[in-house]
Amino acid sequence: MEQWRFIDSGVRSSAMNMAIDEAMLVLHSQGKTRPAIRFYTWDPATLSIGYFQKVDKEINMDKVKQYGLGFVRRATGGRAVLHDKELTYSLIVSESHPAMPSGVTDAYRVISLGLLEGFKAIGLNAELAVPDGDKTKYAEPSSAACFDAPSSYELIVEGKKVAGSAQTRQKGVILQHGSILLDLDVDMLFDVIQTPNERVKERLKRSFLDKAVAINDVREKLLTIEEAKKAFREGFAKGLQIELVDDELTKEERELAEQLVKERYGNDSWNFKR
Repeated sequence: MEQWRFIDSGVRSSAMNMAIDEAMLVLHSQGKTRPAIRFYTWDPATLSIGYFQKVDKEINMDKVKQYGLGFVRRATGGRAVLHDKELTYSLIVSESHPAMPSGVTDAYRVISLGLLEGFKAIGLNAELAVPDGDKTKYAEPSSAACFDAPSSYELIVEGKKVAGSAQTRQKGVILQHGSILLDLDVDMLFDVIQTPNERVKERLKRSFLDKAVAINDVREKLLTIEEAKKAFREGFAKGLQIELVDDELTKEERELAEQLVKERYGNDSWNFKR
């Protein structure tokens, strides 16, 4: 069974979390590291936005500051995610890896099998959002918030999105990262997203709650972050048919991550550039 790195990097800042993901991608592209799965959490709680989102049109930065949230632009696409009571994962693997399909959607399907097994391990009957032509069988998004609707092969519990992921491919490497929601503060999320008025905000919030759910909203016993780590580590190993071996960031990964914080993810010119 192929061995991949497993790194639990614990609690990090918003800029450092995104910098580590990119640093791991770069070093893997140079053939210096094996494929990897990393788990992490955030301090402070953070609003991350997709690479193509426009801050001035979609995000209420005054509210972000009032809540004391971190703020960062991801290298991946997608919409805004509130990283608070969640387990975040990232997966780094070469595009040429024999288990990885060339298409983005098909790669989502393969990686989602690991998430699916993780949800099974915590006793939830999850399913994948199955594409139907160019659309999934679920609703289209209606707001700037991620989790507003599932993309192809994202995870669904009781008809609602429960894990959201985003993917980029750079230097011949796939980086996919995503949020596994334990709990979700929907009021805070829609406070920090721009809406024309309160009436529209309440309508979008109701629509969102029809499409998204957190693990602890559908599970009898509250799931802790440590229980989630154990379950989803086992899930990724089983779903991807790999052995996950405990590891740490290399010296080069740490140094490059620190450089990327200064040059990119901790820098307003990156986070507010669009």
